[in-house]
Amino acid sequence: MDEDLFSLGGDAPAPRTLSDRNRDHRAPLAVRMRPRTLEEVVGQHDALEPGSPLRRLVGADDSRTAPSSVILWGPPGTGKTTLAYVVAQSGDREFVEVSAVLAGVKDIREVVDQARSRLRTVGRETVLFVDEVHRFSKSQQDALLPSVENRWVTLVAATTENPYFSVISPLLSRSIVLTLESLGREDLDALVDRALEEERWLDGSVTLTADAREALLRLGGGDARKILTSLEAAAAAALMKESREIDAATLAQAVNRAAVRYDRAGDQHYDVTSAFIKSMRGSDVDAALHYLARMIEAGEDPRFIARRVVIAAGEEVGMADPIALQVAVAAMQAVQMLGMPEGRIPLAQAVVHIATAPKSNASYRALDAAIADVRAGRGQGVPAHLRDAHYAGAEKLGHGTEYRYAHDAPHGVVAQQYAPDDLVGVEYYHPKGHGNEELTGRRLEALRRILRSGRAGEPPR
Repeated sequence: MDEDLFSLGGDAPAPRTLSDRNRDHRAPLAVRMRPRTLEEVVGQHDALEPGSPLRRLVGADDSRTAPSSVILWGPPGTGKTTLAYVVAQSGDREFVEVSAVLAGVKDIREVVDQARSRLRTVGRETVLFVDEVHRFSKSQQDALLPSVENRWVTLVAATTENPYFSVISPLLSRSIVLTLESLGREDLDALVDRALEEERWLDGSVTLTADAREALLRLGGGDARKILTSLEAAAAAALMKESREIDAATLAQAVNRAAVRYDRAGDQHYDVTSAFIKSMRGSDVDAALHYLARMIEAGEDPRFIARRVVIAAGEEVGMADPIALQVAVAAMQAVQMLGMPEGRIPLAQAVVHIATAPKSNASYRALDAAIADVRAGRGQGVPAHLRDAHYAGAEKLGHGTEYRYAHDAPHGVVAQQYAPDDLVGVEYYHPKGHGNEELTGRRLEALRRILRSGRAGEPPR
């Protein structure tokens, strides 16, 4: 954490304003480019629309009209810290930044005590920015409650994890949660153009080829800070070679990563995705992990990858290993809560599970066959004994009168007709002899024999 942003009293350095940092040419490009006002912020249009909590927090002359606590939730590089700086710049406010990695309960109480004293003696408000608030323990978060409740500080907290899982309920109930999205292509293009052209940043000292721009945005994965850091490194590399042009090779060399060919809207996107799914289907775990790595390194949306993994678990593995779907869904939820890069770990686990699992597409093919019959008009009325018998007059219509309750049978299976008359005997599901579905097949054979026998029969095994 930057010591010049952490004021705990005594001889600690006073917080520096955003303007101070912009004048410091030694600061990283991502820091120098931090906006001074909300109008300079790129993207986050929903969070910054007129009347939004952030607009009210920045523009309110009367603090009673502004929210007392805001939690900014979003992936890295979406502007959480930037927005906190802009809030601090508005009005005559003291800005104090606390890192949840380093600060303890004692530190928080000292900050709050100073904020109360400042408010009481000189009437100056304090903006308390807590970065990575999800890393605070329950007792640390509890220590924030009185200051938020009594408006001793204006709390702006940032987190990359779902606050509904990582922030205590009392603090959530006193806060407004704003979700920040990864920047879109148009916003990122505008950000790169500003970095290249404006005087206080790169000032036209370098240009960027089209291929290099594509690679830069891919490698950034929607993370504005990462994109600006990579651009700054590439600019330095180009100028060291006495060149004013950044090409893809210079960029790759500067960030020490290959400029992976991958167009999210073009052939590479569909080709790699197709190969990824077919590798899992074909049980080639190494190839599947390769294509997973290519998508991750190219900045593919991890939620898109997770959805493909869930589909593969149901479509390619199915009942041959029912646990595969649970693993895939858990991986998708983990990606949503963790974000990247940590989300790659559960994704890899799910891909390995699916690729190495026994395969069967019998369950989804069974549904497709049933859908085809429905679309063809097959399937007459529901048998009378299965119809709803809970309303007045249903018994006179014969609804439910001959229904046999399965749990009354010795083994929980009773012989009776369930399908419509014109579909009696039709079999959609044909389990394969792979993995768990081999046992399912033997049980299904016994079940069908009992259901069609007219008697209870032997228990299915």
